Amino acid sequence: MAEQEIEVIHSWSAPRSLSTSLMYSFAQRDNMEVLDEPLYPAFLRVTGFDRPYREEILSKIESDGNKVVNEVIFGPGGKKYRYCKVIYYIIREDAHHMAKQRLPGLPDDLMKKGKHILLIRNPLDILPSFDKVVPPSFKELGLADLVTIYSELCELGKSPVIVDAADLQQDPEATLRSLCEDLDIPFQATMLRWEAGPKPIDGLWAKWWRNVRKTSSLLKSPLPEPDLPVPANKNLLAWVGDEIVPRDDAKVSVFDSIVQGGDGVWEGLRVYNGKVFKLEEHLDRLFDSAKALAFNNIPTREEVKQAIFRTLIRNGMLDNAHIRLTLTRGKKVTSGMSPAFNLYGCTLIVLPEWKPPVYDNTHGVNLVTATTRRNSPNNLDSKIHHNNLLNNILAKIEGNNANTADAIMLDKDGYVSETNATNIFLVKKGRVLTPHADYCLPGITRATVMELVVKENLVLEERRISLSEFHTADEVWTTGTMGEITPASSLLELLFPFCTETAKEDYLL
Repeated sequence: MAEQEIEVIHSWSAPRSLSTSLMYSFAQRDNMEVLDEPLYPAFLRVTGFDRPYREEILSKIESDGNKVVNEVIFGPGGKKYRYCKVIYYIIREDAHHMAKQRLPGLPDDLMKKGKHILLIRNPLDILPSFDKVVPPSFKELGLADLVTIYSELCELGKSPVIVDAADLQQDPEATLRSLCEDLDIPFQATMLRWEAGPKPIDGLWAKWWRNVRKTSSLLKSPLPEPDLPVPANKNLLAWVGDEIVPRDDAKVSVFDSIVQGGDGVWEGLRVYNGKVFKLEEHLDRLFDSAKALAFNNIPTREEVKQAIFRTLIRNGMLDNAHIRLTLTRGKKVTSGMSPAFNLYGCTLIVLPEWKPPVYDNTHGVNLVTATTRRNSPNNLDSKIHHNNLLNNILAKIEGNNANTADAIMLDKDGYVSETNATNIFLVKKGRVLTPHADYCLPGITRATVMELVVKENLVLEERRISLSEFHTADEVWTTGTMGEITPASSLLELLFPFCTETAKEDYLL
């Protein structure tokens, strides 16, 4: 194809701002050439910043900024457009006048010609990612430089298109369509997908900067996106490891013990009026469970609290929210069962959601008795609040098949233990009864209710309770952080858990 004058689209950003994803997106267009940070060698030469790849780059790539601008960025090309990714403005500080100036030798055309995009990202999201590559500093992050770029472009009458990285992650198609419209170029659907792995357009430094997390597409799944129970949770931010990330990026390594064997401990927390209910009690159980499973390199209690509070604040979740707090044994150096392979330390996950109580606490719920028996402490102690929940999930499947909210689980001797997700209570002739916590989890909400029963001078019994006692009870309710206190409106299924719906209807008639 004959070379022609080309229209340049400059994309300015700080590091770790999804600039590579945006570059890959534009690279999928059939009318676009792409340059990956063509001025980066000039930046390294002038600033003297130390990088492991510095000498290799300076020996192989042109570092004269003037030549790069005139011959590479604005040189002739074979396509209509050229996308030029630039990581912050190359400036220096004059030692005598403290006046910020452009890197010597760069022509004014860099700002005056072409169209401009300013890609921004919350600094709190940039810092943890940047720190995985090199220690961050205000100068290297270039955040102030982006303000300078914006101001100068506006003075030149070249106001840039502003793109928020959060919007790009949460709704890539809408964001890219809007960006193309602002740039006055047609949107192409190919911008939404590409093959994973290194690209020919990558700079020599890419293997250092892009080995933290790779993405193959801005659209993650070919399946239609399902509706969420609470639509606002589409935009939630979660804590994973040591950083806060958007929902779609909230992932752990395939080598993490939680993936390899469900090897983790967890807590469910609720937020009311700006406070986490019974936080200290939940953290006590979390750390006790981790200790019982012999976890090593556990984050401190204060570190866990800070992760919780920072995540809630970033999401603005100060009421009517639920947190799934998880601590895994961490990543392994190789796949396998042995905890000896876990040499990276634990992985902390804080997953907040807008979540009202999950049961109908006004009208009550129906329960069915599961054939799946609760784990015996001879095999796995229920007081360890672990993530290996298959025992509970099998019972929940039975509840789902019976079209009930949950399923009651019995112990090995046929006494009631709990439901698949909650503790359970009954009232009979003014006495409040609940099963011993031999097979069931001694829940935090359960303990709170028991304290209130005693405080109200009611009779409380904690003992073995048969299934028939629940059927003949005056009242039955369940307790748990996720559902709070939930009345059981019907236990008729307890009499015939294996009957068909028709048989149940005949019985009721």
